[in-house]
Amino acid sequence: MGCGASVPNGKGRKRRSVVQEVAVFIPTIRVPVATDVVQPLRGLVSKELVDRLATLRTNVVALAEDIYHGDMSAVSELQRALEEYLPVVLGLTAKESRLEASVQFNWRTIDDDKDCCLASAWYEVLSVVHMMAMLALFEANLKLIPRDGQNGIEKKVSEDSKKDVVDSLLRASGCLDYSVHHILVKIPAQTKKGFPSYLQEGMLEAISIQSLAQCVEIQLGLASDCEKATLSVKRRLACEQVSYFSKAHYCLSGCDTSDSYGKKLLLFLNWKCMDAKVPRITTQTLKLLICDIINTMLHLITFQAVAYYYHALVLDKGSEPTNHISAVCCLSAADDLLAESKRACLSFCLANPITRSD
Repeated sequence: MGCGASVPNGKGRKRRSVVQEVAVFIPTIRVPVATDVVQPLRGLVSKELVDRLATLRTNVVALAEDIYHGDMSAVSELQRALEEYLPVVLGLTAKESRLEASVQFNWRTIDDDKDCCLASAWYEVLSVVHMMAMLALFEANLKLIPRDGQNGIEKKVSEDSKKDVVDSLLRASGCLDYSVHHILVKIPAQTKKGFPSYLQEGMLEAISIQSLAQCVEIQLGLASDCEKATLSVKRRLACEQVSYFSKAHYCLSGCDTSDSYGKKLLLFLNWKCMDAKVPRITTQTLKLLICDIINTMLHLITFQAVAYYYHALVLDKGSEPTNHISAVCCLSAADDLLAESKRACLSFCLANPITRSD
């Protein structure tokens, strides 16, 4: 199972030996395994079409082999290859062609090297779209954890880069949502029994909604840095973030999460649910807030300051004594949740495979 990683490239260096840094959670990346598509289709379709299908798939296999160590250009090149291959393999799913089960398509999970081979063109389509979604998440993580190529020093993420990340996350969410509502429904139940756990409907829905939650998380950060953004806007974004992460967690309730992949995903969503409810602010900032110096401190709030905190700010703007008491209660609750969030983050980071958060 892969978590979003951004590490310096190194020859002969295996990804599993590196403690990866996670800004955007990437559940797993699956790559296609070389498959003979020519022999099963010979005589059934034109030689030109068979050769084109084989050539495009071989290209995807070659580009995907070392994608974990790839940079932005490598990810973009692989995305283009998948986009070129997808419409061709879709031709095998047409009912009139009767070719849907003619080829055994094989895919492998990079982290554990487990293969899943099924005679289903719809399985191949699902795998391609799933990989496009995972690459979009991988791309988002690379943008949020930029490195200096020579010394590995972390660089500041620009506002434009954050907006690009939102686009990548929306693209990933859209791919997964399409997979659930337009591809899975085409696949017979008997075929789906052979699917790995990470292709379960609930899993795909959870990652789709998680992507939306992280979109809102970034938008909240941009709003926190914007002087024109009102408290009500920030509070609304904060509440949306909590809602999305909670929905993603709920989607897993009917899924098999007993393997390391499922456990890691549950721990991530549990952490983000906690993290979305609390701010990261200093004790001194809290004292100033309670002393009615609220407006002057807004610029100190980090992008993860959320529901309880902004609600406290709104309450503390009131003139009644009860407003101030309620504000203090909200800030106290946020402080308790912060400690719980830190514990959830630690549990996620220590779960296999070991990672570190941004």
